Amino acid sequence: MCLRRSVRLPVVAFGLVLAVTYGLHAGADDASAGTGTASATKTTPKKKPSTAEGHRRREKKQAKSAEGGAVRRGDLPSVARRVKARCDEGQLPSAVPGAACPIEMTNVENRFCIDRWEDALVETLEDGREVPWPPFGAVEEDGHALRAVSRPRVYPQAYISGAQAARACAAAGKRLCAPIEWRKACMGPGETTFGYGNERITGRCNDSGRSPMLRLFPQVAVSWTTVGMTEMNDARLNQLDGTLAPTGSHEECTNEYGVFDMVGNLHEWTSDPNGTFQGGYYLDTHRNGDGCTYRTVAHEFSYHDYSTGFRCCAEPAVQ
Repeated sequence: MCLRRSVRLPVVAFGLVLAVTYGLHAGADDASAGTGTASATKTTPKKKPSTAEGHRRREKKQAKSAEGGAVRRGDLPSVARRVKARCDEGQLPSAVPGAACPIEMTNVENRFCIDRWEDALVETLEDGREVPWPPFGAVEEDGHALRAVSRPRVYPQAYISGAQAARACAAAGKRLCAPIEWRKACMGPGETTFGYGNERITGRCNDSGRSPMLRLFPQVAVSWTTVGMTEMNDARLNQLDGTLAPTGSHEECTNEYGVFDMVGNLHEWTSDPNGTFQGGYYLDTHRNGDGCTYRTVAHEFSYHDYSTGFRCCAEPAVQ
């Protein structure tokens, strides 16, 4: 069970309010992520927002920091309520003796296979040839046969929704990972917070980048009401220095399972139909939980922006 927050506020206030409310309560939301539980607040359910406010509040806070300012609670409209919603953690499969995984995937204790690298997309053309899909910009599926591929030293696919990621995995004969599977693979056999250990090492993963929104749309330092989903999916964002990195290029961002970039680089969608992505991205691996416990539940499964990516899981073959 995990908490999802929703507020009764004008859209103009969402970015600023959520920057503070998430900062104040981030630990409570996912403190129990390692066990798939979280503390609950007795509230009245309400549909969560499907716009970009969750991402806006993260960069709004960074914009304030960059300006040397601070978000003051007295500047905020009142928050109506926090809302509890169900988060489908899934279950860890039982171990299967003799389990085997494809070469681009790693075997997690004979329970499941997971892609070693964040996924990119390829398009299958009418003549059967496969060509790389451009990793920058929103994914347009109409008329295109797309499938997920996990490869080293390529730019992974961002700007993708959970629903699109699920279809891409299915086209590859795979599936999105359950949140509990994703977290187990990220933490490694030692069940450590960052996979490589319990203490964050700056630069080991791609988690210390520069805000592309501030550089392309500097007006967000004053007000996030000047941008929307078009700007949040601008293809130029992840092509700036200090943003997205090729898969596996942070060679020490791994663990004994041999998975790469599960902390930072891109948020990674999981199979939770309520909408959950995990691991943080190149600007933030802390605000919604540290490292492998990072979990964002503020968006619908149909949401996408420049920070959202994915990787696939699959059942192992039995030899």
